[in-house]
Amino acid sequence: MAVDFDVAVIGAGAAGMMAASVAGQRGLKVVLIDHAKKLGEKIRISGGGRCNFTNTGTTPQNFLSQNPNFCRSALSAYKPADFLGLVESYGIAWHEKHKGQLFCDDSSDSIIQLLRQECLKGNVAWRMPCAVQSVQASGSGYALATDTGAIHCKQLVIATGGMALPQVGATDFALRLARQFGLKVIEPRPALVPLTFDGGFWQDFVPLSGVSTEVELSNQAKGKAKITFLEDLLFTHRGLSGPGILQISSYWQPGESITINLAPGLDLSQTLIEQKSGNRQQLGNYLATLWPKRLVEQWIGAAQAIPTGVAEQRMADVPDKVLRQLGQALHHWTLTPTGTAGYKKAEVMRGGVDTKDLNQKTMASRAHPNLYFIGESVDVTGWLGGYNFQWAWASGVACGRALQGE
Repeated sequence: MAVDFDVAVIGAGAAGMMAASVAGQRGLKVVLIDHAKKLGEKIRISGGGRCNFTNTGTTPQNFLSQNPNFCRSALSAYKPADFLGLVESYGIAWHEKHKGQLFCDDSSDSIIQLLRQECLKGNVAWRMPCAVQSVQASGSGYALATDTGAIHCKQLVIATGGMALPQVGATDFALRLARQFGLKVIEPRPALVPLTFDGGFWQDFVPLSGVSTEVELSNQAKGKAKITFLEDLLFTHRGLSGPGILQISSYWQPGESITINLAPGLDLSQTLIEQKSGNRQQLGNYLATLWPKRLVEQWIGAAQAIPTGVAEQRMADVPDKVLRQLGQALHHWTLTPTGTAGYKKAEVMRGGVDTKDLNQKTMASRAHPNLYFIGESVDVTGWLGGYNFQWAWASGVACGRALQGE
């Protein structure tokens, strides 16, 4: 015999626990299902283990979607201050790192336990670990076959996220279920992910692995506005990473180039010419006062920004033309990545269930009013810095408030 519930939530991550707790505390009979053995693993590893749980500057402009306005309703109904209030009600210490990013002072586990307690307040039933083998429409609800027994629910919430970080249990379950019920899926791909380059091309830059510096990164797809981020860049053995690259990766499409300004906020050509007069310092040594020495030495040779040997010349002896050439190269280093590091290194998935098929106020399917999709499974992808967690909270709350009892 199937066990009956008002609501079944598949996926006990950030969005799923939020929706389940809100619905349960409203008096609905809720079951929360997850195939993992450990609760909230993506929450646990986020923010270096301290969970960047929201961003105080969250706006709809911090999200990518085929429909940029879809996220407005949920974000306006549940703001960063609302979740912060919940965090403080549990006595969880927090700090702002920079640019509105809020982190736990201690462990990410504080957020996991907060969500668990909120579910307990709502008398949410748990099925974990529990694999869902099939989902079928049944009367006015849904019949779920699971490895712990049959479940029948009036309303079904899909909160299984995207495909990023399969090593902690991420799957394409939400996308498969959406297609099963006739919803359109925007083609998914890794986002907030390192960019990689052809091994032969990148060989000269491999010695820079581990070097980090602040840069201005930009990407301009054909026919679209230029996107720019001022963040740190990190050289790796396979390519580029760091906050700036992760940000720009969400906008980058295969075949496109990215432009790196290694001297943001500085007119380098003019600065070099002004510093030239009577300067007996080698050009390379002067540049090493602006960037890590290893970056200067390796980059000049690998990028072929100036003629061989110029870096060893005294600045006073270097022609203005060459200094302008160097300045331009450092302000406009243009590269064409060959790919990304894939879902194993991505923080999130871009794409997902098409928002045209969902109600922006409730997250319900337009064709199947008792079927809901929330969190990362939806075609709403936030920037790096706590925005994706805020979308999880906001979409989970919107759904939890919309669910109905008997």
